[in-house]
Amino acid sequence: MRRKIPSTLALAMFESAARHQSFTKAANELSVTQSAVCRQIAGLEEFLGLKLFRRTKRGVVLTDAGTGYGRQVRIRLDEVERDAFELMATGGRGGTLELGVVPTFATKWLLPRLTGFLREHPEVTVNLTPRTRPFLFDDTNLDAAIYAGESTWPGTEGFFLMRESLVAVGSPKLIAPRRAIGAKDVARYTLLQQTTRPFAWRTWFASLGMEAENDLAGPRLELFSMLTEAAIQGMGIALIPRFLIEDELRRGLLVVLVAHEYLSDRSYYLIYPEQKSERPVLLAFQAWLEQQAKAYRGSSGLG
Repeated sequence: MRRKIPSTLALAMFESAARHQSFTKAANELSVTQSAVCRQIAGLEEFLGLKLFRRTKRGVVLTDAGTGYGRQVRIRLDEVERDAFELMATGGRGGTLELGVVPTFATKWLLPRLTGFLREHPEVTVNLTPRTRPFLFDDTNLDAAIYAGESTWPGTEGFFLMRESLVAVGSPKLIAPRRAIGAKDVARYTLLQQTTRPFAWRTWFASLGMEAENDLAGPRLELFSMLTEAAIQGMGIALIPRFLIEDELRRGLLVVLVAHEYLSDRSYYLIYPEQKSERPVLLAFQAWLEQQAKAYRGSSGLG
């Protein structure tokens, strides 16, 4: 059966014009004439039976339908381009996995282990894209993501990696000559806050049956890597998952200030859209990652 789809030339010209909101800029980008862009988009609008652009005295503006369609076309063209590059690079062997990651988790936990997967699967390329907040897979070219949360997302499949155990850490110089302090002493220091978890310190104190007046105060930083460096520099005390700072603890750059590990309400998961669950590359990566996470949970005592 013949597919009812527009030409890729028309889609490419529409995507460029939608991105620039300009037929002239699209023509310059694609090295064609403006009239060629106009003809292709007019043909695309006729094919679809609706207007994608609204013509004004100042130029063109996307309609609501054009805005949504432009976003979807961009994703599909990115996928086609990625598939072409993958085929060119591998000669038809192996594949590419587009993985969204929590940046510090990827840097501190995943990357030191990833060489093992690549040795087992030299034909596979794994591309990592940082993602710190929830997103829709349909708006990206990602095959899967490693996500920190309370559960997997609707419309996805996945599996549990590990619980998150938070520890209060700081530079040893911050409390010298002492090597540790009591939980009540923590509130006397500057508390380093994570932007995406504004109540982290409050829940930590509550887990000890305590309250602190300044539990929401202190410098706010987006990433655990930033919190780690700020703590190393003596800017204050940070709550950080232990598995992200094992090297810093081993080297003495940080010390656990209070002998209390708090299991937060977040766990780490590998998640992926249901329609991609049978991709061979993804299945191979999932099996390897599950093995790595199981070994780590066993060695660290995490549930």
